[in-house]
Amino acid sequence: LDTLLDRRPSQLSGGQRQRVAMGRAIVRDPDVFLFDEPLSNLDAKLRTQMRTEIKKLHAKVQSTVIYVTHDQVEAMTLADRIVIMRDGHIEQVGTPDEVFRRPATRFVAGFIGSPPMNLHEATIDDGQMVFASGERLPLPAQFKANVTTGDKVVFGLRPDDIYPTGHGISSGGAADVHQIELPITVTEPLGNETLVFVEFNGTDWVSRMLNPRPLRPGERVAMSLDMSQAHLFATETGKTLRS
Repeated sequence: LDTLLDRRPSQLSGGQRQRVAMGRAIVRDPDVFLFDEPLSNLDAKLRTQMRTEIKKLHAKVQSTVIYVTHDQVEAMTLADRIVIMRDGHIEQVGTPDEVFRRPATRFVAGFIGSPPMNLHEATIDDGQMVFASGERLPLPAQFKANVTTGDKVVFGLRPDDIYPTGHGISSGGAADVHQIELPITVTEPLGNETLVFVEFNGTDWVSRMLNPRPLRPGERVAMSLDMSQAHLFATETGKTLRS
């Protein structure tokens, strides 16, 4: 750091300038650090490196850090608690695990997670969810006491919880897994996993396939939906219907 401080700002790379700025702040021993989009101008590889350095630094310094970012990966990996804001209003406050697993609103559900949660509007009809295309799915058991026939809802399911049968991990029991045959529209191989896009309700739903096998567009595949991990939000307010 001393070597970097001896150089002019124009002689430093983006990452080096970040290190100098953090070093100067640390020696003043403040009660609170404010990081305002500190990595936004760095390339992807350097952002990952600096993110790790900041996390290690925070563990050593043990000071309060307020970190402002639009990057959900930075928020999830660096934060002890996340405050998610929308249009100047707080949508949810919680740990990274809480905002991921129990999103309070439709906005949070769609914002946190990569790929984002599949979200689709439906109407409750006698213990089932009816989508605009007329297709149906069973109402998740954890929401049966909170909705009635005629209610308008938004159904959400993360890509990890919808997968080609035999190529995923269910978090619930066998009774919670609903199977349905759907056509493949496109696949994105990523090595040890493949993102599989299937058509349902006239749109693409993204799923995550573990231990992947080759799939062809147009091929119909049995898909497993882990309804124990499903989410429901009120269409009008966007708030979760979870008790």
